[in-house]
Amino acid sequence: MQKGYMQIIYGPGKGKTALALGKGLSAVTEGKTAVLIQFLQGDLDEDQMAVYHRLEPEFQVFRFEKSSESFARLSEEAKNRELMNIQNGLNFAKKVMATGECDILILDGVLGLVDQKIVPLEEIKKILAVREETMRLVLTGTVLPEELKEEADFVIRLENVK
Repeated sequence: MQKGYMQIIYGPGKGKTALALGKGLSAVTEGKTAVLIQFLQGDLDEDQMAVYHRLEPEFQVFRFEKSSESFARLSEEAKNRELMNIQNGLNFAKKVMATGECDILILDGVLGLVDQKIVPLEEIKKILAVREETMRLVLTGTVLPEELKEEADFVIRLENVK
């Protein structure tokens, strides 16, 4: 497994999260550890969370947001609460990157934070800059900013044809 690179999975198609999960599971089968932090993903039912918990401690999944509603549909008060939760998730991601707590870190939906203008691209880039040299990083989202594309080592664009 190649180390220390950033991969981006983006596009309008379905399957970005599944592909990212596969990257994490592949790392685990090689004796590595993986952390998945999800943003803007809505609710997970108890059965899905139970499956994620069975993967621990080698593969850990974190969600900091509490609302099942789309961020754009939230009241201003609810948006402010969710912004704090999102910031907590980003701070946790930064800590994981700085300490090298895992071999592969997946930031699922993080590109949506930029696309929906919830978090500026510059803030995301500052967070990405603190990662340990050997850590693999996977980012997902629908829209990929050109500036971030240039920093990636590998980019996959998913588009469902039928």
